[in-house]
Amino acid sequence: MQVDFYHLTATPLERALPQIAEKVVAGGGRLLIVSGDAAQRAAIDRLLWSYAPDSFLPHAQAGGEEDDLQPVLIAATPEPANAARNVALIDGEWRDAALGFDRAFHFFDADHIAAAREAWKGLADRADTRRNYWKQDENGRWSKAA
Repeated sequence: MQVDFYHLTATPLERALPQIAEKVVAGGGRLLIVSGDAAQRAAIDRLLWSYAPDSFLPHAQAGGEEDDLQPVLIAATPEPANAARNVALIDGEWRDAALGFDRAFHFFDADHIAAAREAWKGLADRADTRRNYWKQDENGRWSKAA
């Protein structure tokens, strides 16, 4: 499994997350977006309808009758009702349940850097896990730092 740590410095989550979600869906995958914060989940739900005028990213918040049909599902816990094999942890909190997916995207900002470091270290000895650390340059471009 692969865990990609995204340190948000120049680009906010609201710009980075839709790009990742689009790539996952374009590749035929499904994505589960996880946040323990109900307000953040609601904001991401609104964002995915309107982040770009020429894009449409089908999605829903978990708890609906057709969760299993959603290419992108927003949830409070890492339980993939949409059978997603990709998970995006967007509230800065690492969850070991993400290791049950094929790929995890762990987004964090300066307020969560210590917790992200702990998660990074905690995954170091796992032979079945490949870690990547992505950071942004001054222009907002992502580069692999580790």
